[in-house]
Amino acid sequence: MDMTAAWCITCLVNERVALNTEATQTAMARYGVTVLRGDWTRRDPTITTFLHAHGRDGVPFYLFVPAHGPAVVLPQILTQGLVISTITPQP
Repeated sequence: MDMTAAWCITCLVNERVALNTEATQTAMARYGVTVLRGDWTRRDPTITTFLHAHGRDGVPFYLFVPAHGPAVVLPQILTQGLVISTITPQP
């Protein structure tokens, strides 16, 4: 899950260097990852509630929910390697 906003500079950088790279997109396709994106540009109350439920007051917020195992909250600053290692199934 990717909670973002048009005015969020960190979100835009993360998209460019970690989320929208060819390697990350290839890994997401390989492992069947579907991205759900929430746009908090206008401070949508439903997204605000979701953020608060996870102990956050703003964006960026990234949550990976694997098919098996617990959800993983990613840091606010992402790298391509971190994203790929997070979504790669563990033995």
